[in-house]
Amino acid sequence: MKPQNLEEKVVWYCLIGTYGFYFLGACYFTISIIAWLLTLYLCKKLWKQTEYTATEDKITIPLSVWVWIISMLVIEVALVMGHVDFDLGIPKIITSSINWARNWAYLALFPLIGCLNIRPQLLYRGVCIVGLQSLIIIPIFYIAHAIHLPNVLYSSPLQLIGGNDVIFYSVKLYGFEEGNVNQIRLSLFAPWPPALGLVGCIYFLLSSQENNKKWRLIGMIASAAMIVSSVSRLGILCLVTVPVITWILVNFIEPKVQLTAGVVSLFTGMFAPIIIDSLAIFKQQFSEARADSSKLREVLGRMALEGWKEAPIWGHGIIAPRGILFTKFMPIGTHHTWFGLLYEKGAVGLVALAFPLLWSFMDLLYKAYKNQTAKVALGVLVVLFLFTFGEKIEGLVYLYWPGLIIMGIAFKQKV
Repeated sequence: MKPQNLEEKVVWYCLIGTYGFYFLGACYFTISIIAWLLTLYLCKKLWKQTEYTATEDKITIPLSVWVWIISMLVIEVALVMGHVDFDLGIPKIITSSINWARNWAYLALFPLIGCLNIRPQLLYRGVCIVGLQSLIIIPIFYIAHAIHLPNVLYSSPLQLIGGNDVIFYSVKLYGFEEGNVNQIRLSLFAPWPPALGLVGCIYFLLSSQENNKKWRLIGMIASAAMIVSSVSRLGILCLVTVPVITWILVNFIEPKVQLTAGVVSLFTGMFAPIIIDSLAIFKQQFSEARADSSKLREVLGRMALEGWKEAPIWGHGIIAPRGILFTKFMPIGTHHTWFGLLYEKGAVGLVALAFPLLWSFMDLLYKAYKNQTAKVALGVLVVLFLFTFGEKIEGLVYLYWPGLIIMGIAFKQKV
């Protein structure tokens, strides 16, 4: 598997070099540069494109990608209006707009990059190679804890020019469960363990499509190892449920599946009280698995909703100030995409993310019946949606960007 053009070379070496960039503390910085450079390259090719351009070299931007582009621009408008409403000043608008260009914009840029001539098989193999690297590094990180090496080795000076929190530029060997130093959690090249759970879920879907059986097995085992070593509850839940959900969505038109669904619905109705009680118990056990974390997320969510009432349309424009000691000084609205959106971008921002997610779901579901790439992209979309309830997905795009490129490839393919 070798890259055949410039865009494939950039994507390939950027993907398989993930750990190299991580140990330099340059992962976030590098992906930011790549995103905008490839976007400019696409715009250049589009500008020079004529009716005589070879069919395989022509750039076409599908409607679904335009939906993401327009929606992310709406989020920028909400950001500016929030700053204007609270009279935060021009310098703050510029700073916040730069931050928008380094997180929210990527949700549109990487699907757009998928419109270039990039083969999905290249991404599948690249993810498997990163998985092999992870299988080698995971035991090393556990040994580092056993011999009492410091959990944070160093932070890259790139943080001075790259912006964002220092954790995005730190080389971290391992971490601990909050309040429990006996529970080791790895984050590998991600800034924190749940983010690794998100990456592992998306890598699992991509690696499962690798044609080579050996590489496919390595990639899937490594992705599962990422999720387990991160001890991410949502990651483990997605690993089990997302393939099942995707299969049901794609095969629901089959008579056998519809018949089975009818029978299941019948018995669900008959045993509804028992099922409801079982789900309530599962939810309680899910929360009690890490009670402190669940309580913190709940408090931050309530504070974000209370703050949203002050600016229901456009939001406050900026990330919420850090909370009090009771919230471990975490910014209000973190750990939840929707709560954070309501506080920062208001109802306009929430709709600007919900609409492209729903649009993409309908587009990919329609194509998934006959297109394998669309089926994979649909699984990626389901994972992202589920993780919106546990992470702020816009800040982690630099980690799961291969999944967004797969979505872009699926958007442009016709059925």
